[in-house]
Amino acid sequence: MVMAVIASIRQISRQSMFAVKRDSLRKLCCFIQNESFWSRQCLNCITFANQRSYSVMRASLHAPYVASPFDSSMLVKPIVFQHHNILCKWLHARDLSNASTELQTDEDVIRFSFHKPPGTYVSTNRKRKMSKRAKLNELRFYRLKAKKKMNSPNPEVRIRYKLEKAKRKEAWLIEKLRKFEIPKAPPEAYDPEILTEEEKHYLKRTGEKKKNYVQVGRRGVFGGVVLNMHLHWKKHETVKVTCKPCKPGQVHEYAEELTRLSKGTVIDIKPNNTIIFYRGKNYVQPKTMSPTDTLSKNKALEKYKYEQSLDHTSEFIEKLEKELEEFLEHKARYKKAKESEPQDFADNDGYNSTLS
Repeated sequence: MVMAVIASIRQISRQSMFAVKRDSLRKLCCFIQNESFWSRQCLNCITFANQRSYSVMRASLHAPYVASPFDSSMLVKPIVFQHHNILCKWLHARDLSNASTELQTDEDVIRFSFHKPPGTYVSTNRKRKMSKRAKLNELRFYRLKAKKKMNSPNPEVRIRYKLEKAKRKEAWLIEKLRKFEIPKAPPEAYDPEILTEEEKHYLKRTGEKKKNYVQVGRRGVFGGVVLNMHLHWKKHETVKVTCKPCKPGQVHEYAEELTRLSKGTVIDIKPNNTIIFYRGKNYVQPKTMSPTDTLSKNKALEKYKYEQSLDHTSEFIEKLEKELEEFLEHKARYKKAKESEPQDFADNDGYNSTLS
């Protein structure tokens, strides 16, 4: 009996790639349903093998029971075929996929359908890759849309489009400048030297006469400026730091930053944005003359370009907001004057009628 069941299962597994007739499957189901040989627990789990031989049985074959219209006793309960440990010894398995197999009874033919197991996730909202022509068409559409707003006869539409574009650029520049923010190192404990008025006057005159200087340009304060100051302090007690270009009041910010980084002492700040630094009486050249919490030369230049662009964009936004406000005020005045014209005309007609 067991050999007959195995032979029937193998026969159906060989025909899994083709259509299976309804009568042959019904005979097999009737044979397996015999409770004298199979218990009800074993009937719940039986695995169909595919045409190939498999080494590990992982997936299950869900086969709904198909009944003949002449056999009403077989419609009580569907038979589900799943994995069973006893049949694993007789069914040699290898290369088993993780897909579950179902039997579909469309029309008069029974076919196998393979599906993903319930544990695996299948993404249905996968983004479709656009072709090159589709991308060009999309860019052309946005370009024509922007051109239409720029050439609009309504001044409000033009101003609002420019304002929206400038605000997007401002947000982008602020996001770019955040990448150049470096956390400051904890301040080192050092004893600033106290100088008398005579020593300050002497160092001031000495620093003015000497020609050694360090330039702070558009890059601002970065590691190279502090390095040059330490190199000058090898042979000179003082060094001049010239700041060009420099905004009003920015020279004092440069003085505080350089004092923190170089541990020097500010002697004097000239009106021409020149700072005189004194190295100190007990000066010792540090091992790392360029501080770690400063930008490099290239990064400092890149930061300056973004800052300059941000300043111009902010000024342009203020200008556009002022233009939009003036246009709205002019529009409100014109609308108010237009609404008051018919009333004045009616009053004049009434006055003329009374005179006549």
